[in-house]
Amino acid sequence: MQYFPPALEKLVEQFHKLPGIGHKSAQRLAFYILSLPDEDAAAFAQAITDAKRAISFCPVCQNLTEGEGPCPICQSPKRDRSTVCVVADPKDVIAMERSREYNGLYHVLHGVISPMNHVGPDDLHIKSLVERVGSGEVKEVIMATNPDTEGEATAMYLSRLLKPFQVKVTRLAYGIPVGSHLEFADDATLMRALEGRREM
Repeated sequence: MQYFPPALEKLVEQFHKLPGIGHKSAQRLAFYILSLPDEDAAAFAQAITDAKRAISFCPVCQNLTEGEGPCPICQSPKRDRSTVCVVADPKDVIAMERSREYNGLYHVLHGVISPMNHVGPDDLHIKSLVERVGSGEVKEVIMATNPDTEGEATAMYLSRLLKPFQVKVTRLAYGIPVGSHLEFADDATLMRALEGRREM
């Protein structure tokens, strides 16, 4: 039995396709959109259309950018061009930039190697990374993929792939989060924390 008009059901379905949105959340969002004034709903729809039309991949680092040319980070003369930080997703670039500690360039893979999800090296932006490193300008590649099984496998694969280029390949240190307690840390986290220790 259909409780809502077909157009509303279709809107709920579209929201339900979004990651992390369950059926009830999708219904709430659909009802919220219906409650908006016409001009606000039109602006919302236009923002989605404009973003899809205007946003593309940076030809250098594969991060999201507006227009055809390189992104603002790749264009900036203030960035250290000898260092490239490899991340899985564009949102990881935002996280790294938030720290205000990193001043090099990025390379976005748009995923990680995951045989379970049928994602192999050819599905990622690895070829363009190898070409960048092969140019000779890059001296260090920082692997900043997540510290999970897929992230570790991807980092290991890339480090082996880049070895012939004589570049320094490093991995982000990780360990005990600030503000937490040792008793709650798992074995793998404690091991990584010990490996990544530095002199005070």
